[in-house]
Amino acid sequence: MDKGMPDEKKVYVIGHKNPDTDSICSAIAYADYKNKTTHGIRYVAKRAGQINEETEFVLKYFGIEPPGYLPDTGTQVSDMEIHKTPFASSELTIREAWKLMNDCGAVTLPITDTEDHLEGLIAISDIAKFYMNSNDKTLLSSARTSYKAMAETLNGSVVIGNEHGYFIHGKVLIGAGDPKQILSYMEEDDLVILGNREDTQTAAINANASCIIICGNYPVSQDVQSLAAAHSCVVISTPMDSYSIACLINQSIPVKFLMKRNDLVTFRTKDFTDNIRETMGRMRFRDFPVINSEGRCIGTVSRRNLISLRKKKVILVDHNEKTQAPDNIDEAEILEIIDHHRIGSLETLSPVFFRNQPVGCTGTIIYQVYQEKNLPIPKDIAGLLCAAILSDTLMFRSPTCTKYDQEAVNVLSKIAGLEIEAFANQMFEAGSNLSAKSPEEIFYQDFKKFIAGTVTFGVGQINSMSSRSLHEIEDRIRPFMANECGKNGITMVFFMLTNIIDESTKLLCYGTGSEKLAEASFGTSVSNGSCLLPGVVSRKKQLIPAMMSTLQKQ
Repeated sequence: MDKGMPDEKKVYVIGHKNPDTDSICSAIAYADYKNKTTHGIRYVAKRAGQINEETEFVLKYFGIEPPGYLPDTGTQVSDMEIHKTPFASSELTIREAWKLMNDCGAVTLPITDTEDHLEGLIAISDIAKFYMNSNDKTLLSSARTSYKAMAETLNGSVVIGNEHGYFIHGKVLIGAGDPKQILSYMEEDDLVILGNREDTQTAAINANASCIIICGNYPVSQDVQSLAAAHSCVVISTPMDSYSIACLINQSIPVKFLMKRNDLVTFRTKDFTDNIRETMGRMRFRDFPVINSEGRCIGTVSRRNLISLRKKKVILVDHNEKTQAPDNIDEAEILEIIDHHRIGSLETLSPVFFRNQPVGCTGTIIYQVYQEKNLPIPKDIAGLLCAAILSDTLMFRSPTCTKYDQEAVNVLSKIAGLEIEAFANQMFEAGSNLSAKSPEEIFYQDFKKFIAGTVTFGVGQINSMSSRSLHEIEDRIRPFMANECGKNGITMVFFMLTNIIDESTKLLCYGTGSEKLAEASFGTSVSNGSCLLPGVVSRKKQLIPAMMSTLQKQ
């Protein structure tokens, strides 16, 4: 989670799955633009997939950190209203825990160590049950209650003895009557509540009481103090009467004696709410502790918090297809869409700002946005936008390229201090170096899913300036295509091996009907599962429109 601002004040700017250079660079640039023109909201660039080699080269070249990973825009525990609870140590008394819960309006109090690591839970219901069943006279010793805690609970003080000691043996008694009567039911190590009779005080001490509590703020004589010190008996003085002491003294028991330690049900801030609903319904607890990414308890959530979930606020760049958006995009609140592709299948619950232009790159649109506001473009942002346009237009070779893209690159390259052709060659060379990648990583590096009626097909693409690199990629990718066809409803799989220098594409085809679709769309013949398409370099403007048109006719 990004730090420094509440989640409701953040908007995530994010591109499509399997992001290309335009998707990543446009997200970073548009977040920069929005942060400079909007107050009170923090715009944060994110990515919905892994960064490819070309984009990695670009980011390193301009010294930009990759955006954080956000593959799923579904609501998470961090999007819930988390009830912040104060630090509560296991050494707190029951009385202190009760007061803390009342002060912060909590019915459940997480008990943590000094590093906020969860140790247990105490609920108001636990305290209530404890009081309803607190007729055990040995509770204070069983709980190893400190004399200091007793004195503070009774608004008193320790007159004689070690206040940091613990009452660990014996029971609690009220010493009413004469000394003989007290001694008839008192045992060694008992704790005795007494009045102002010095003879009963000395009798209890001589009988080896662990502690005597003198009520009514009666003065403790020097003889009694000396006798108590000699017998290691703790003497506590309190202004309360004996009845009040008897009623309240159990509140001095440490909370660790009552708290639940085992089988705690906790949630992580990154847990998705869809996954925790069932647990919340099955476990009839009022509140559940929330643990952050650092392992610290930050508060609690309850079932009622599911009602007031804060949706993630997002701006989508370089796509408007639901199949290309992050998972659970329906659960997010889409504020804007900035794109240069065809209008896709994405729907929104309310009107949004939608800017869609027939240019070669989303980066070109964002460049225009800066220009329209007369906003200076930082050198590194100019470099990112320039790289995005060169990548998407294949250095102006793609038919998607417009004069607006070329104009943008001319301005941006000057701001960034780039020699266009030399930089583009370095970028494309980095992008085609896939020797360290698995066939799966290559296949999904730039893969998009399309739907036409009842037909679902997928198209991947790799651009390179080297014929040899493309041949090596073909040998590795062909077996993998067979494995992927049939997954996620895809019946046909295509892969474009695009040669930037030759301005041509070798199209690999797999799946029932794939070869016929390629032949009908481009008037060519397919041999050994592939065909050469001279002049075809753009998936968006050349390949997909031709295939869609053929499928619609069929």
